[in-house]
Amino acid sequence: MIIGSRKERLILLFVDFAMINTAWAVYFIFRVRSGWIDFAIEPDFWLPMFFIYLFWLIVFFMVGLYRSWYAASRFDEIALLFKTTLLGCLFLFFAVFVDDQGSNVTVSSRLLIALYWGILFACIATGRLALRSIQRRMLIAGIGAHNTVIVGSAARAKELFNEVIKYPALGYRVVGFVGVDKRKSNPHKGFPLLGSLTDLHDVISRRGVREVLVALDSSDHELLLDIIARCNSHKVGLKIMPDLYDIISGQARTNQIYGFPLIEISPQLMPPWEEAVKRMVDVAVSSAVLIIGSPLWVLIATAIKLESPGPVLYKQERVGKDGERFNMVKFRSMQHDAEHSGPKWAGKKDPRITRIGKILRKLHFDEIPQMWNVLSGQMSLIGPRPERPVFVEQLTKEIPMYPRRLKVRPGITGWAQVKHKYDESLEDVRRKVQFDLFYIENMSLRMDFKILLSTLYHMLLGRGH
Repeated sequence: MIIGSRKERLILLFVDFAMINTAWAVYFIFRVRSGWIDFAIEPDFWLPMFFIYLFWLIVFFMVGLYRSWYAASRFDEIALLFKTTLLGCLFLFFAVFVDDQGSNVTVSSRLLIALYWGILFACIATGRLALRSIQRRMLIAGIGAHNTVIVGSAARAKELFNEVIKYPALGYRVVGFVGVDKRKSNPHKGFPLLGSLTDLHDVISRRGVREVLVALDSSDHELLLDIIARCNSHKVGLKIMPDLYDIISGQARTNQIYGFPLIEISPQLMPPWEEAVKRMVDVAVSSAVLIIGSPLWVLIATAIKLESPGPVLYKQERVGKDGERFNMVKFRSMQHDAEHSGPKWAGKKDPRITRIGKILRKLHFDEIPQMWNVLSGQMSLIGPRPERPVFVEQLTKEIPMYPRRLKVRPGITGWAQVKHKYDESLEDVRRKVQFDLFYIENMSLRMDFKILLSTLYHMLLGRGH
């Protein structure tokens, strides 16, 4: 945003902190100091203020009011704020109603929550509008704008460039053009040609690009997929001109500002509240499994140690969300020196698997230590399985859309695991990538629940992969 997404969030948190507590103070004056309501004991000011702020902080995070709103519509933000505060205050109303049952509290005192909602919404909306107005003025002055490249054909790129420079408040600082035509010519004076499509990765890294705008003809489907694949390994916003909407239906939403429409590619994989619930489920389940099942895990560890020499746990470097590497932990199910000749995929009847390992794999108990990876935030219960760096590098070259799997946390189990068999060849991986991409484009708590039930079903029957 103005000075980076982390600092943006901190500034926004501070503004909301001030406005939420200001609203509480004004409400407290009306409710307590005005003399309208008689109290046997005057309510406390500080403790309720703390819990009220904590309540709104959690609600705002869950609905996405702390995600980046860089150069986005202020009206959309205020509309979301209106709905969120209204529903939140309705929840508070019924919570107070239940708490007041059996107490001699008049209905009018509960109805004062409506007054609190009005004060709260006015305060927070004022604070956010002031902040966004400052941001807009800074963007118009060129402060905090994102380095942007336009990728596409010369004619379409020129058209898009001419539109973008009309609206500096969009926050796009166009640093150049990446062509897809065989002719290497600048589409516009002062709009340098930075290279061809094969140079896009280096251009994004070298120029510190934060936004990629795509300007293609509606028939260039393969080029669009190629551009998306090349951008997947970077943390960049990706938007296209609207006439390509038909080929990505369901994966994009229009982002219209100043009457200038762009289509944002996969702007949000899950609603923020679902992401928050998904993470809470991850923490709760992984903690419960590790603690409640600890006697069984100790027994398994002892059996592994007695059967074959080597460590009980097997650690292996894997690639996680956004390409970050981590050590995935499993109960060792193979001989200690199983990969002395180099990494390779394990087959279903792999001779390197120990007797205990066969049982563990059949029941999926070898995956249990990964609950620690889930607890630490490196993995999730549900998601695409993480691969080793050597395979990620190989598969990225073989399968154009493969890096898209790195947009989400990897999982212990996933859609591909309940739909397909072991990875024994590149063709198996290709098939599983299709399932993984389907999952990513359709992520929801409902789908996670379905995958979890399918996994438990396979475990109980001794099936699964």
